[in-house]
Amino acid sequence: MIPVPFWVTYKDVVNYAGGKCVFVQTDEAQGFVVTAAMIEAALTPKTRMMIINSPSNPSGAVVDQAEFEKILQLCIKRGIYLLTDECYCHFLYEGSPFSIASVSGAKETVLVAGTMSKTYAMTGWRVGFGLAPTPLIGAMTKLQSHSTSNPTSIAQKAAVEAMCGPQDSVQKMLAEYRKRRDFVIARLRAIPGVLCAEPKGAFYAYPNIGVALGKNGIGNTMQFAERLLSQAHVAVVPGEAFGTDRHVRISYATSMHELERGLERIHKFIAG
Repeated sequence: MIPVPFWVTYKDVVNYAGGKCVFVQTDEAQGFVVTAAMIEAALTPKTRMMIINSPSNPSGAVVDQAEFEKILQLCIKRGIYLLTDECYCHFLYEGSPFSIASVSGAKETVLVAGTMSKTYAMTGWRVGFGLAPTPLIGAMTKLQSHSTSNPTSIAQKAAVEAMCGPQDSVQKMLAEYRKRRDFVIARLRAIPGVLCAEPKGAFYAYPNIGVALGKNGIGNTMQFAERLLSQAHVAVVPGEAFGTDRHVRISYATSMHELERGLERIHKFIAG
């Protein structure tokens, strides 16, 4: 089971493994946050795993601790795994970082996917980690050893230093992302007809640009993104990739100068 909008890889890896994706629709007006009630309504006897990415890529939605614990209890009750993708767990604009794996009784149900890429700006080092019951880790190791072998020893040493060394840089990045988020959301909401839920984490905005669809031959967000790139020279990711049809994803992990230029061009492109 996968909440919508979702990171693009989830659907493909489930299909590749022979599973069937069941998508849980969330509410844009509530910031795209998935709830235990939404999940329970979509469960079937065939459900084997729930995937939650909080904070979310692409929406920035965050499941709070109380709701996450309800989801965990539901998964324990129904005997299904809960996979928590914690790529952006340190980039929260409200509250403190939290992992559902830290809750008592979670060990046999929760699977954690983590990475150095976002928290420590180590995207190119290609180092991540997984926490899961021993049999699953064994199976994962067998697959991984025949595909990517392992991260280099240098990358592993760098990852250890990142996790165990000073963490000042994380808070500095978070403060800067908060400033950029506030600027981006305000600027997007200033575009007539554009709606945008406020992201509570990560570093993406996910505006609803439905106002631009059906105009000037633009029928969907793929065409919107292509036209925006070719005419205004601004790159966004169309919402179809994430399971929605009226949104685009904008990353604000870039300089304020570039954000100012890009958002001005988006405004002119939509408003004319």
